[in-house]
Amino acid sequence: MTEPDWRRLNRARWDERVPLHVAGPFYDIEGFRSGRDTIRAFEYNEVGDVTGRHLVHLQCHFGLDTLSWARRGARVTGLDFSAPAVDQARALAAELGLDARFVTADVHDAVEALGGRTYEIVYTGLGSLVWLPDVRRWAQVVTALLRPGGFLYLAEFHPFANTLDEADGRTVTADYFDAGPHVWTEPGSYADRSSPTRHNTSVQFEHGLGTVVTAIAEAGLRVEFLREHDATLFERFETLERGPDGMFRVPAGRPRIPLMYSLRARKP
Repeated sequence: MTEPDWRRLNRARWDERVPLHVAGPFYDIEGFRSGRDTIRAFEYNEVGDVTGRHLVHLQCHFGLDTLSWARRGARVTGLDFSAPAVDQARALAAELGLDARFVTADVHDAVEALGGRTYEIVYTGLGSLVWLPDVRRWAQVVTALLRPGGFLYLAEFHPFANTLDEADGRTVTADYFDAGPHVWTEPGSYADRSSPTRHNTSVQFEHGLGTVVTAIAEAGLRVEFLREHDATLFERFETLERGPDGMFRVPAGRPRIPLMYSLRARKP
């Protein structure tokens, strides 16, 4: 599959789902308007104080995480390839009086699209890498966007979880080393599986933990930590249980598995 093919299919899917995500309960826009913050506690603890720091959020969708960092004092820029998503992000920033810049561009073109600006923090949120065929190319873009002494912060769903059976969350049913491309045709969205949709085909790519860390190191960044987490944001498997913190985990008494990971890497 050529690059224009997967990019075209994925963009059409994301463009269609922006209004669905904005209107539905999954993202809770009204809660965000009332002050809800979408940055997870572990992310804030690992990133640290962002007051006055220049932060760019790659693949930002319609900007809730980006604007949450703005509320915490960062000088933020968000970038996404979906024009409807960026339009929504700009509208929400204006409505809430938050100082944020949003740019429509593919992440591979971020250096040029952002006018050669550099940042103290490159942040990318959960569910972003699966849409990219080549994490080495992505890591090179990240390095180019960082100022000396700045860092990448990545929080992602753990690739091992993608090998497990959807129902029991225990049986390995997929090849961990099969990078894809994987073509899926699914109506609706993770935010609302029952919504009628037209653009239902997506192309996704799997990146093992070693592949991601190696790409970041080869791009010239020094990895400061890699942490694996036994919790995730949604009911990834039917057997997971929601805890008091709102996160989903394997039930007590069963062997735990990695469901997310986080990484920080600094530019010398």
